[in-house]
Amino acid sequence: HAPEERGEYLETLITKFSHRFCACNPDLMRELGLSPDAVYVLCYSLILLSIDLTSPHVKNKMSKREFIRNTRRAAQNISEDFVGHLYDNIYLIGHVAA
Repeated sequence: HAPEERGEYLETLITKFSHRFCACNPDLMRELGLSPDAVYVLCYSLILLSIDLTSPHVKNKMSKREFIRNTRRAAQNISEDFVGHLYDNIYLIGHVAA
């Protein structure tokens, strides 16, 4: 059963996903130097970016430089190249490619 507040539901969903992703991908987590908190930040950032780039109501779309800066402020140990790659996937392809 989903909570009445959508924000609470999204937070719960991303938190559980982050912990499960880390548990299922320990080698990748070590390779990228990510923690469950960093995965949480990345997930939330990607959702916001997707909305930003696809919503007709957002007139000033987020640039790659802004996305990298904002994401790295929230999770400092994330590689700039990795975050840039995620932006490119959302911007050019529409989803995060493998």
